[in-house]
Amino acid sequence: MARITILGAGVCGLATGMLLARDRHDITVLERDVDPIPDSSEQAWQGWTRSGVAQFRQPHYLHPRVRQILEAELPDVRDALVAAGALRFDTLSTGPPSVPDFERRADDERFVTLTARRATIEHVIARAAAAEPRMDVRRGVAVSALATRGGPGVPHVVGVRTEAGEEVRADLVVDATGRRSPLPEWLEEAGAAPLREETEPSGFVYYTRYFRSKHGTTPAPRDRLLAPIGSVSILTLPGDNGTWSVTLFGSMGDRPLTQLRDADRWTAVMARCPLHAHWLDGDPMTGILPMAGILDRCRRLVVDGRPVVTGLAVVADAWACTNPSLGRGIALGLLHATRLRDVIRKELGDPRAFALAWDGVTETELTPWYRATVAGDRARLADMEATRTGGKPAGSTDPAAALVVALTRAMAHDVDIFRAYMEISGCLTLPNVVLKRPGFADRVLEVAARHDVAPPPGPTRDELLRLIA
Repeated sequence: MARITILGAGVCGLATGMLLARDRHDITVLERDVDPIPDSSEQAWQGWTRSGVAQFRQPHYLHPRVRQILEAELPDVRDALVAAGALRFDTLSTGPPSVPDFERRADDERFVTLTARRATIEHVIARAAAAEPRMDVRRGVAVSALATRGGPGVPHVVGVRTEAGEEVRADLVVDATGRRSPLPEWLEEAGAAPLREETEPSGFVYYTRYFRSKHGTTPAPRDRLLAPIGSVSILTLPGDNGTWSVTLFGSMGDRPLTQLRDADRWTAVMARCPLHAHWLDGDPMTGILPMAGILDRCRRLVVDGRPVVTGLAVVADAWACTNPSLGRGIALGLLHATRLRDVIRKELGDPRAFALAWDGVTETELTPWYRATVAGDRARLADMEATRTGGKPAGSTDPAAALVVALTRAMAHDVDIFRAYMEISGCLTLPNVVLKRPGFADRVLEVAARHDVAPPPGPTRDELLRLIA
């Protein structure tokens, strides 16, 4: 079998390594951060230094797609998450108050997830990976360059060089270094043609606070976990061991929102949101954690039908990263990892065929999620701007966005549309697949047309400005 080197020991890098090790490949994982794995998930939350993971203590959430992948591919990791206090959470409980009552169906288990804080998730999978046969995780090893053979044009990667001067040889190198991946620089130094990269600012700034339950229970949702409230959005994410996070976020161009760094102002805004104020009923674990400068970015190593490099695969956030408020990173990263395992089974012996097959699978199964996420970001930013300036909302002048806007309105009034909406939200089914079901689009438009846009259940723009002034 093959020698495979994975760069990055985050959740998706380690999961990729475990899947490949269980396919009898010899796996070496190189991780820049030097800190060893803590003894417990609580120690991981309190003191694990993960400078290579920009969002280590920012909000995280595992969609139902993650639970499905873990149960099918890594059931021991699923069991370890349960033992560590991960929360079993039914996403069908998050409907707006206007969703009609509905009877449970036999396949509703697909909407159940298992979720936890990022520190807990990474601690669990790091311990599992450390015990995995055929897998060597080396922490404190920084990679400086790709090792290649062949001249300029289409170099073939044969390993990597570390900052300490060591060369680690491999039949395949997998870049799982996340949002901060230096891949373009590595490829330029190797003499490869430029990769194809799309990038734009996501445009949001986030203000988060973590809470721990006073009674050992997580608040029951009264609305969607991600809800628009005029020129801001609220993100409420349940976690492990009676913890949860609450995030207010808005447009980076909305300068008054910088006042949300202040805990009193942040709390005043949350308290004026009747469907979400109960998420404040806990003991604060942190102050306000701001985050900004997030990019939507997608990379492709095949340009005009020709690989720019062989012997290299890019997965998860190193391939594409998006607005984290949708929580899709780990779900899509694990899906990507399973597909990499499948392509390696068939194509690894032929470097060019592997590069083309990996690009084809990524474009077919993963890239549509990226496109849908970016389109959603743009629409939400337009809505925020319209609220702030009094302009027209998204969808009124953009026909391409009209059906998605209608879906968001109609799902609050129709059980079947709500379930379809939750398929998309849970990363279970691509939006374009759901919207192309026979008769579905017409039904969405008809239901949406019968219901006016309800005012957001929270402060108006003027009230928001007074609360944070």
